[in-house]
Amino acid sequence: MSRTEEFQELRPLLFSIAYRILGGVAEAEDAVQETWLRYEATATEPRSVKAYLSTTVTRIAIDVLRSARVRREEYVGEWLPEPLLDDPYEDPERAAELAESVSMAALLLLERLSPLERAAFVLREVFDFGFPEVAAAVGRSEAACRQLVSRARRHMAAGRPRFEADREEREELASRFFDALREGDVDGLRGLLAADVSMVGDGGGRAPQLARAVAGAQNVARLLGSVFPRMARIEVTFEPHELNGQPGAIFYDRDGKVLHTLALDILDGRIQTIRAVINPDKLGHVGPVADAWAIHREVQAGRRS
Repeated sequence: MSRTEEFQELRPLLFSIAYRILGGVAEAEDAVQETWLRYEATATEPRSVKAYLSTTVTRIAIDVLRSARVRREEYVGEWLPEPLLDDPYEDPERAAELAESVSMAALLLLERLSPLERAAFVLREVFDFGFPEVAAAVGRSEAACRQLVSRARRHMAAGRPRFEADREEREELASRFFDALREGDVDGLRGLLAADVSMVGDGGGRAPQLARAVAGAQNVARLLGSVFPRMARIEVTFEPHELNGQPGAIFYDRDGKVLHTLALDILDGRIQTIRAVINPDKLGHVGPVADAWAIHREVQAGRRS
């Protein structure tokens, strides 16, 4: 195969590695593109193209993550990963690990790790790279990488998210949730929520957002049951869509532009967490982005009238 063909064959893997390290679709795509430029420019033929490209994209992602840490510390409000519509990489033997590692809950846990711990954990635990490959990718000895992965495992295990194992049951509950949301059925919504459910929104100071997380089934049900009917009156609609491997939906304005996404964490037959990404900077890959402030003003005007 030509270099272009080899790269295109490995692109899904490279993107999936970069996204899990960075938590951003645009940043991951940029890391993959930079990997291609470096591969194209090298005069030597690597012994293993997969190892070379995986190492390159990992090192680029680590550098990007280090610089992003400061920006995230200064981020306005709650920071959430960019929603992922579809993971391009598939491996039947690693399906469970891939699905769990791409969820928003898992990505938020990965945020607690150092860049090297995060990269080593992703390569070893998610993609099953051998320690020699992990060591080459992160630029540390195999012994050091074993320690990095061990520390990362402990951090992840302490707060590891658990999800409904039965996909059909999870999707059926999500369908009932969105039916109740569409109807503004507060009692119906409350019956689907865990008692300690929380709802968080990420506007990043670039869109209307929740001032703080809303907690408790009653509070979350009231908020959702009152807000969406007002949004529906100005022709805001939504379409259920899997996000980061979990049930969710994409919301649109009357012109079909993306307003925000909503992702659900489901466990033990109840919705545990609802996460809304409203920041327009995180939605461009989903589609043309709506003016969330204009929608907010229109909803508020309708509420007053």
